[in-house]
Amino acid sequence: METEMLLQFKDLALGAVLGLSACGSAIGIGYSGQAAVGAWKKGFVRNKPVSLASLLVCVSAPITQTFYGMILMTQMQPLVGKGILLWFIAIFSGIAICLSAVNQGKIGAAAADALGESEKGFGNYLIALGIVESVAIFVMVFTLIVLKKLGA
Repeated sequence: METEMLLQFKDLALGAVLGLSACGSAIGIGYSGQAAVGAWKKGFVRNKPVSLASLLVCVSAPITQTFYGMILMTQMQPLVGKGILLWFIAIFSGIAICLSAVNQGKIGAAAADALGESEKGFGNYLIALGIVESVAIFVMVFTLIVLKKLGA
């Protein structure tokens, strides 16, 4: 009886890994998007618009974590279909990816603000965005290794 009750929630892992990753992306984009709007305003006020491409990189960087969550979700699906409960793997990897996206958004916000002030240093800001991105990539890769060992 207890096993049947748990199996009712077997899809929780799929929703958790994607949902948490996407929440992190949304929050991160919210942070960086607000700062980009401020940077554009600064440029318009001084009659010298800030580079659209540079600010779009700052704003859009956290969206990749949603893709990582989706990749993990699709790799978990066959295991979940076999009745293997992956809640903890999904929740903890989803949280780690979420936090990567949130902090990437904060870095993107700081970068957008700095670009709005000086329009310099984009390469440096890109490095910082890439370092926090690597955390999400590592989580995804290590989770895929665990899933492979479980039979995915």
